[in-house]
Amino acid sequence: MDTHFPTDAAVLRSEIAVAAARMIAQDGADYASAKRRAAEQILGHSRMRKARSDILPDNAQIEEEVRIYHALFSGDSQPARLLHLRKMAVRLMQDLAQFNPHLTGAVLNGSAGEHSDLYLQLFTDNPKDVALFLINKNVNFEVSEAPRSRHGGGHDPVETLSFLWNDEGVHLAIYGPDDLRGSNKSKSERANLAALQALIAESQDHEA
Repeated sequence: MDTHFPTDAAVLRSEIAVAAARMIAQDGADYASAKRRAAEQILGHSRMRKARSDILPDNAQIEEEVRIYHALFSGDSQPARLLHLRKMAVRLMQDLAQFNPHLTGAVLNGSAGEHSDLYLQLFTDNPKDVALFLINKNVNFEVSEAPRSRHGGGHDPVETLSFLWNDEGVHLAIYGPDDLRGSNKSKSERANLAALQALIAESQDHEA
């Protein structure tokens, strides 16, 4: 029987993923910055600049390490925190129903912890309606833009409105209706209100 040993690249990938997961869980860092900081921490700045892309873990590997971290160090509190955030997402999505909200990120995939924010994708013909809705609710928000993923449709950057809601960070990424119909995202990466409510009910049934 063949015995397979990890390569140097695989070992480094694992070390970077563990370090990045710790930064995400402890500090609330986003995946991209956590991956970069972890790589620089382990490789050093000069080696990081010359490093091959195959030694950098993908988000799925980091996400799995976040789950392991929570199981080891916050197993008593993380499930309650996750449920709290999911229920908050339900309330927020009900308020934003006219914009066809979908939950994404750590709150959906179950890896959310103490520092996790809520990430929603909205799909509307008029992005300005979202800003007007928040203004009418007396919500102070910041506007930012990010490039679309290489799997998404269109070329225009995605506008995101960020704000604090009941002491939790919220980020609303605004897309057009065609982005939802043409997206390659699976159900595991994005959930509408009904899917989120079903997920909450299923998790509570498992705990009962």
